[in-house]
Amino acid sequence: MGETPASQNEPLQEEVPFREIRKRDGRVVVFEPAKITDAIFKAVQAVGGSNREIAENLTWQVVRYLKKAGYGGIVPAVEEVQDSVEKVLIENGHARTAKAYILYRDRRTRIREAKTELMDVVKEILVETSRESAAISSSPSAKMLQIAMAASKKYYLSNLLPGDFASAHREGSLHIHALGYYSKTINSLQIDLAQLLKEGFNAGCGYIRPPKGIVAAAAQAAIALQSSQNDMFGEQSFPHFDRHMGGVIRSLQEKPGEEEIYQAMEGLVCNLNSMYTRAGAQPPRSTINLGTDTTAEGRAVTGAILETFHRGLGHGEDPLFPHLVFRVRKGINFGPADPNFDIYRLALTVASRRRNIAFSFMDSTFNRDFGGEVAYTGSGSRVIGNRHGPESPAGRGNIAFTTLNLPRVAFESGGGVELFFVELDRMLRLAARQLIHRYGVVSRLRIKELPFLMGGGLYCGSDRLAPEDQIGGAIKHGTLAIGFIGLAETLQLLTGKHHGEDGEALQLGLQIVDHMRRRCNQFSDEYDLNFALLATEAGGVGVRFARIDRERFAAAPGVADKESYTASFHLPAGSSVETAEKVKIEGQFHRYCNAGHCSHVKLGERRLQSVEAMDGIVRLMDAADLGLGRISCYSGGLQS
Repeated sequence: MGETPASQNEPLQEEVPFREIRKRDGRVVVFEPAKITDAIFKAVQAVGGSNREIAENLTWQVVRYLKKAGYGGIVPAVEEVQDSVEKVLIENGHARTAKAYILYRDRRTRIREAKTELMDVVKEILVETSRESAAISSSPSAKMLQIAMAASKKYYLSNLLPGDFASAHREGSLHIHALGYYSKTINSLQIDLAQLLKEGFNAGCGYIRPPKGIVAAAAQAAIALQSSQNDMFGEQSFPHFDRHMGGVIRSLQEKPGEEEIYQAMEGLVCNLNSMYTRAGAQPPRSTINLGTDTTAEGRAVTGAILETFHRGLGHGEDPLFPHLVFRVRKGINFGPADPNFDIYRLALTVASRRRNIAFSFMDSTFNRDFGGEVAYTGSGSRVIGNRHGPESPAGRGNIAFTTLNLPRVAFESGGGVELFFVELDRMLRLAARQLIHRYGVVSRLRIKELPFLMGGGLYCGSDRLAPEDQIGGAIKHGTLAIGFIGLAETLQLLTGKHHGEDGEALQLGLQIVDHMRRRCNQFSDEYDLNFALLATEAGGVGVRFARIDRERFAAAPGVADKESYTASFHLPAGSSVETAEKVKIEGQFHRYCNAGHCSHVKLGERRLQSVEAMDGIVRLMDAADLGLGRISCYSGGLQS
């Protein structure tokens, strides 16, 4: 392009055919040609140029183009001016600059939209705190935290995440969990309570000495959960609470009595339902695994915790936390001659009256090789397998997880099974790349930035790192999980029936989940990290996926018109399948979901169930090779 003489680059102001421009929000402001020049020059620099004069020449060509197009005396819109810039760039042979300008324009648009969306979200939060989780309070500090989280999400989507990851999340092809914490911390941890109580720990304002009594030990356990929660975005769990707390009792010179142990456990439960963390927004999301310690001290601790749940809180309310996971193991508590059979029966009684108690099965085909060491969180996640060190769950957890919208894969493939697997592989690869990106970002955090979790040596390998070291040397022991939602709806789209209605649909469902597990194994080999497959609980993600798909695929009755997609491999709500058959069908999927799984039996009655009825369901779960099962038969709290 021939360059215009400099004297012609500066027309008199009266040559500009308009004095004002209309912004996107409707405001009319003074038109400043220099802003066009700035934008074009940024595009020039993006392709390696450095001559601002070219940008100035092009600016005045844009002005003249607008005048020729009839904008004399008419106030143009910003979009019309930007369209003219693109046209002038292309007509003058600046194709690469035009592409850079279009990308710059798109980025500015995304940032602007993010700001607008953020303001809308803030307005909603100021009116009413989000109640997606019953654990989140409506306090002023909770509102402030939610506003900060909303801002973080918008920032990451607009500025940090590569475009394909951000678009997939926005469009509902996948869901990046805890997006607001993307570069700040990791998900969950199984805490080695024995180590903390033996050595003491620093909770932030000073060193806490090892406890001298069971009441102090229980209080310190609650503090540890709270402190760990402040460093993480997910769940905190004690993998062997009965064993570790029983060890404390054995170490005491003066042994506590039954009532003192009960008071200590009641204090723990009360603390975990009242000592808020995360800037006062919610109590620690905590889980206690117990049930297999056969010592007198371990049995006393387990019995006291169960009795506390049986009685409920002060007015008989269900304790919201901790979640209880009762380990079922043959030879320990599952037969009448087993030493902890009475404890198991007490757990059944509690489960018939209270929520937040589940049963984990140590004899399942995928748990039994670990000697009863497998521990779960209340949401069903587990950590097992480790390419870089010990497989014990203590000191390890999930780094991050991302959930795939399986029905979307079926929609995008047009209902064809062969194309479905092609599209599924594409989405699995996208999810793996996104998790690797997040892992890379989080790995650069310093030990000192997570003072309790890493600085206190809770995470495996962190005790060998200095405050200025990056945490990557520790979190390599954790897992990166790819989750999924909506297998039932996916099968309906692919075959016309879900896996509870048709044997062929069930076999296809198993093939799909097995395929995802094998891909996770391949990602583990490829990246030398612990990838795993997660059976995601539906919750707000299932609702979000279904809402987005309703808007795009309204012509799919029974699928796209659902309020929420079904969790992971679960049979859909309202299915007429009998309990025994439901457990048998879902049990076939647990072995593939090595990052976590849980099946639910909802009896649909508010009356209390007998211990024998509860025992029968637990034995169905055991026979079906479940890893974790939950029974919902009563809600609303029971007065003792």
